[in-house]
Amino acid sequence: MRILNLYCGVGGNRKLWDEILPDAEVTAVECDIEIGKVYSEQFPNDRMIYTDAHEYLLYKFQDFDFIWSSPPCQSHSKMIRSGKNRQPRYANMKLYEEILLLMHNFNGAYVVENVVPYYGELIPAQKIGRHLFWSNIDLKGIEDIKRPKNFINQTTLAGRKALMDWLGFDFEKVLYYNGNHCPAQVLRNCVHPELGKKILEKIL
Repeated sequence: MRILNLYCGVGGNRKLWDEILPDAEVTAVECDIEIGKVYSEQFPNDRMIYTDAHEYLLYKFQDFDFIWSSPPCQSHSKMIRSGKNRQPRYANMKLYEEILLLMHNFNGAYVVENVVPYYGELIPAQKIGRHLFWSNIDLKGIEDIKRPKNFINQTTLAGRKALMDWLGFDFEKVLYYNGNHCPAQVLRNCVHPELGKKILEKIL
């Protein structure tokens, strides 16, 4: 099975795939080299590509059997609307470009994951906990994984440790996402490994 894992981060969604599909050929795409290096340490057999995941999808989607995409969620999150210092910004419509591309052109199975947006669903999705999933697979019956207390407020090194324990990761390098100075942000962006495993089981 040829799997494309876009915006792979450190690989939360991918962590337990080998338990049910050990022979999968996984191609991971990440634009941040330091984050990608940590992913490759966790999954040395995956093919890592450092490039723009959005552009890679457009030209390579036909080469895969299953595609998982987790585009950046910040511009869609309800958090972007809270706080007196928040400035208005465009919601990144690349999310919906990818959904439409896969809906109307891809013959394999796909999952596009993002947060529940502040503006409602522009295209109907399947909701699991804090995530929305646009997919051509019925994900009904999958339950979310309980998050640690004060999940959203984990912004310190201690919070990073709590999230690593929750996700089952053990790497030393402290990563920062896209200019963000929060040491836990990369981990908060992860889909929990158990949830990623349950979704792959549905795909199979």
